[in-house]
Amino acid sequence: MENKQRHTLGKDRRIKRRKDIERLFNNGESFSIYPLRVYYFIRNEDDKSDSTSQSQIVEPILQFGAGVSKRNFKKAVDRNRIKRLLRETYRLGNSGLELAVALKKEASLKLFILYVGKEMPTYDLIEQKVGQALLRLQKKFENS
Repeated sequence: MENKQRHTLGKDRRIKRRKDIERLFNNGESFSIYPLRVYYFIRNEDDKSDSTSQSQIVEPILQFGAGVSKRNFKKAVDRNRIKRLLRETYRLGNSGLELAVALKKEASLKLFILYVGKEMPTYDLIEQKVGQALLRLQKKFENS
Protein backbone atom coordinates (compact mmCIF):
# COMPACT_ATOMS: atom_id res chain seq x y z
CA MET A 1 0.00 0.00 0.00
CA GLU A 2 1.47 3.33 -1.04
CA ASN A 3 1.62 6.34 1.25
CA LYS A 4 -0.52 9.10 -0.30
CA GLN A 5 0.00 12.64 0.87
CA ARG A 6 -3.23 14.37 1.83
CA HIS A 7 -3.54 17.89 0.49
CA THR A 8 -5.55 19.54 3.24
CA LEU A 9 -5.70 22.82 5.05
CA GLY A 10 -4.64 21.44 8.41
CA LYS A 11 -5.69 22.60 11.83
CA ASP A 12 -2.34 24.32 12.41
CA ARG A 13 -2.84 26.39 9.23
CA ARG A 14 -6.15 27.92 10.37
CA ILE A 15 -6.67 30.89 12.63
CA LYS A 16 -8.60 29.50 15.57
CA ARG A 17 -7.93 31.61 18.66
CA ARG A 18 -10.19 34.58 19.31
CA LYS A 19 -7.16 36.57 20.49
CA ASP A 20 -5.44 36.06 17.13
CA ILE A 21 -8.56 37.05 15.18
CA GLU A 22 -9.08 40.19 17.29
CA ARG A 23 -5.42 41.18 16.88
CA LEU A 24 -5.70 40.65 13.14
CA PHE A 25 -8.77 42.90 12.79
CA ASN A 26 -7.56 45.57 15.26
CA ASN A 27 -3.86 45.82 14.39
CA GLY A 28 -3.68 44.35 10.91
CA GLU A 29 -3.95 45.95 7.50
CA SER A 30 -6.57 45.33 4.84
CA PHE A 31 -7.45 45.83 1.21
CA SER A 32 -10.41 45.06 -1.04
CA ILE A 33 -10.72 43.13 -4.26
CA TYR A 34 -14.49 43.08 -4.71
CA PRO A 35 -16.26 40.89 -3.58
CA LEU A 36 -13.48 40.10 -1.08
CA ARG A 37 -12.06 42.06 1.83
CA VAL A 38 -8.62 40.79 2.86
CA TYR A 39 -7.21 41.37 6.36
CA TYR A 40 -3.61 40.46 7.10
CA PHE A 41 -1.08 40.85 9.88
CA ILE A 42 2.64 40.47 9.23
CA ARG A 43 4.49 39.60 12.39
CA ASN A 44 8.27 39.85 12.64
CA GLU A 45 10.47 38.12 15.22
CA ASP A 46 11.03 41.35 17.17
CA ASP A 47 7.22 41.71 17.55
CA LYS A 48 6.90 38.33 19.28
CA SER A 49 7.77 39.54 22.77
CA ASP A 50 4.17 39.38 24.04
CA SER A 51 4.49 35.80 25.28
CA THR A 52 6.70 34.76 28.19
CA SER A 53 7.44 31.18 27.14
CA GLN A 54 8.00 31.94 23.47
CA SER A 55 10.68 29.27 23.07
CA GLN A 56 8.12 26.54 23.76
CA ILE A 57 5.49 27.81 21.32
CA VAL A 58 6.01 26.89 17.68
CA GLU A 59 3.83 29.21 15.64
CA PRO A 60 3.03 28.36 12.01
CA ILE A 61 4.40 30.86 9.54
CA LEU A 62 1.13 31.22 7.64
CA GLN A 63 -2.39 30.96 9.05
CA PHE A 64 -5.69 31.50 7.25
CA GLY A 65 -9.33 32.16 8.02
CA ALA A 66 -12.47 32.81 5.97
CA GLY A 67 -15.80 34.41 6.77
CA VAL A 68 -19.14 35.46 5.29
CA SER A 69 -21.61 38.00 6.64
CA LYS A 70 -24.81 36.65 8.12
CA ARG A 71 -26.48 39.89 7.08
CA ASN A 72 -26.02 39.12 3.37
CA PHE A 73 -26.58 35.35 3.52
CA LYS A 74 -29.29 34.28 5.95
CA LYS A 75 -28.97 30.56 5.31
CA ALA A 76 -26.07 28.75 6.95
CA VAL A 77 -25.75 26.41 3.95
CA ASP A 78 -25.02 29.41 1.72
CA ARG A 79 -22.43 30.84 4.12
CA ASN A 80 -20.79 27.44 4.53
CA ARG A 81 -20.60 26.94 0.75
CA ILE A 82 -18.89 30.30 0.24
CA LYS A 83 -16.42 29.61 3.06
CA ARG A 84 -15.72 26.20 1.56
CA LEU A 85 -15.01 27.84 -1.82
CA LEU A 86 -12.71 30.40 -0.18
CA ARG A 87 -10.77 27.73 1.72
CA GLU A 88 -10.41 25.50 -1.32
CA THR A 89 -9.16 28.24 -3.65
CA TYR A 90 -6.77 29.43 -0.94
CA ARG A 91 -5.49 25.90 -0.37
CA LEU A 92 -4.83 25.36 -4.07
CA GLY A 93 -3.31 28.77 -4.73
CA ASN A 94 -1.22 29.64 -1.69
CA SER A 95 2.09 28.01 -2.70
CA GLY A 96 3.65 31.27 -3.94
CA LEU A 97 2.64 33.17 -0.82
CA GLU A 98 3.79 30.33 1.41
CA LEU A 99 7.20 30.34 -0.28
CA ALA A 100 7.51 34.13 0.08
CA VAL A 101 6.69 33.90 3.80
CA ALA A 102 9.11 31.00 4.30
CA LEU A 103 11.95 32.96 2.70
CA LYS A 104 11.50 35.71 5.31
CA LYS A 105 13.14 33.74 8.11
CA GLU A 106 11.80 35.50 11.20
CA ALA A 107 8.31 36.45 10.05
CA SER A 108 4.81 35.02 10.02
CA LEU A 109 1.58 36.02 8.32
CA LYS A 110 -2.01 35.77 9.48
CA LEU A 111 -4.61 36.16 6.75
CA PHE A 112 -8.40 36.44 6.87
CA ILE A 113 -10.63 36.74 3.81
CA LEU A 114 -14.19 38.04 4.14
CA TYR A 115 -16.70 37.63 1.35
CA VAL A 116 -18.61 40.94 1.25
CA GLY A 117 -20.67 40.46 -1.93
CA LYS A 118 -24.43 40.06 -1.85
CA GLU A 119 -24.87 37.38 -4.54
CA MET A 120 -23.85 33.72 -4.48
CA PRO A 121 -20.45 33.50 -6.21
CA THR A 122 -19.23 30.93 -8.71
CA TYR A 123 -16.09 28.91 -8.16
CA ASP A 124 -14.39 30.68 -11.10
CA LEU A 125 -15.03 34.14 -9.62
CA ILE A 126 -13.72 33.13 -6.20
CA GLU A 127 -10.68 31.43 -7.74
CA GLN A 128 -9.83 34.54 -9.77
CA LYS A 129 -10.29 37.01 -6.89
CA VAL A 130 -8.48 34.91 -4.26
CA GLY A 131 -5.63 34.44 -6.74
CA GLN A 132 -5.39 38.22 -7.21
CA ALA A 133 -5.43 38.78 -3.45
CA LEU A 134 -2.73 36.16 -2.80
CA LEU A 135 -0.53 37.61 -5.55
CA ARG A 136 -0.92 41.09 -4.11
CA LEU A 137 -0.02 39.85 -0.63
CA GLN A 138 2.94 37.91 -2.00
CA LYS A 139 4.34 41.07 -3.65
CA LYS A 140 3.73 43.11 -0.50
CA PHE A 141 5.44 40.48 1.64
CA GLU A 142 8.46 40.26 -0.67
CA ASN A 143 8.88 44.04 -0.62
CA SER A 144 8.61 44.41 3.16
